Amino acid sequence: MLDVLKNLEPVFAMATPEGGSPWLSFLPFVLVLGIFYFIILLPMKRKQQKVDAFLSALKVGDKVVTTGGIYGQVTRLGEQSVQVQIADKVRIEMAKTAIGGYQGQEPVVAPEQSA
Repeated sequence: MLDVLKNLEPVFAMATPEGGSPWLSFLPFVLVLGIFYFIILLPMKRKQQKVDAFLSALKVGDKVVTTGGIYGQVTRLGEQSVQVQIADKVRIEMAKTAIGGYQGQEPVVAPEQSA
């Protein structure tokens, strides 16, 4: 058993730089996580907050565009659904998250890009 540990000693010595701290080897990993957070996760979180604020501010009478491209006017709001009038006496019930933005303005929810 001692022979096996003696054989592994050079492997453990290569894991840390000569005279350096073993914590120094974790620095690149921490830097990659930090970059990932600031470049990907933080902007996604901000965008989701913007979408949530838009959906909670919807009110009856708003003229909206759905993510599918249907134009209409909100006639009733539910907890998870919205009723939208798309023509005279034609109303459809859809998920609240299907509302993409207000008519004539930049969409809050970006349309899906097809590959």
